[in-house]
Amino acid sequence: MAHDSLYAAPPTAEAEPGAGRIASLRGLLGSWDAVIVVALVVVVLLAGLTVENFATGRNAQFLLLDLMPLALIALPMTLIVITGEIDLSVASMVGLSSTLMGQLWLSSGLSLELICVLVVLLGAVLGAVNGLFVTGFGLPSLAVTIGTLALYRGLSFVVLGDQAVADFPADWTAAVVRNIPGTSVPVVVVPLLLLAVVFAVVLHATPAGRALYAMGNNDQAATFTGVSVARTKFWLFVVSGAVCGLVGIFWTLRYASARGDNATGLELTVVTAVLLGGVSIFGGRGALVGVLAGVLLLGVLRNALQLADVDANALTIVTGTLLVASVVLPNAVADVRARLHRRRQRQPAAS
Repeated sequence: MAHDSLYAAPPTAEAEPGAGRIASLRGLLGSWDAVIVVALVVVVLLAGLTVENFATGRNAQFLLLDLMPLALIALPMTLIVITGEIDLSVASMVGLSSTLMGQLWLSSGLSLELICVLVVLLGAVLGAVNGLFVTGFGLPSLAVTIGTLALYRGLSFVVLGDQAVADFPADWTAAVVRNIPGTSVPVVVVPLLLLAVVFAVVLHATPAGRALYAMGNNDQAATFTGVSVARTKFWLFVVSGAVCGLVGIFWTLRYASARGDNATGLELTVVTAVLLGGVSIFGGRGALVGVLAGVLLLGVLRNALQLADVDANALTIVTGTLLVASVVLPNAVADVRARLHRRRQRQPAAS
């Protein structure tokens, strides 16, 4: 299925003046991205009116900090899923990066700056292992990353065992939660936005981005057009691992704790956000704006339910329900739109 199947068909050359802009506007308003953005606005308004302490600056700060790991990992995950692959080991890579950071700080005597560089490099190596098995040996990414999910999580407990490292410098732990002066927006949101812009430009405004969609639609056809499918997918897994290393640093400093169970279960939330944002699980379709809206929607829902004292098991049910809905609904919408389009095409012929 083409990546633009949820959007209105482009206007024909015979359309009257202004019809192209109208069709484009209709296509935008009818897209899954628009559905998610509208749903986000509705949920924010309802939560602000009905949930105590939701519409406060302090809650906004904690909400954005909670969304940082999810949003960061969702960026490379979007590109990976668009190519028709998936990475389920992301949370385990975060956990292993966190424990390595703790162990190096505990026993190596290295500066924290150097440790952070090493942790990001470790994440890239872990991602490269995933990429090697997927592209070098031709194994399914689902099976590979389920295996490394368990492997990396097990290694994280080997590194630190059941202990936690918590004596990180206070200025570092304070820096990751510090707000932009005069606002409730954490400073760390700025590099997130910069990274989002970079990923958006690569995906939507470069030949490399178009190649990712081509791979998701048909690997062989993309190869015939000169795209190096294996090399591109390999480097996507490397980038995913490096970002997970970065998230491991953030997670460790934000909670001032390096533990083997850090970020457990985060992979389910990341995949849910990406699919909820309109990226097809089969590849070849999706947009980064929808994914970021999906990240915000999922984060706002969980935050509002937590403030309303909803049970943790109910939060898991909500996440699972959204995951199923994010797979079913976009395809159902695409099917309905395709049927309506075919019906409109038949009507002039019948008349």
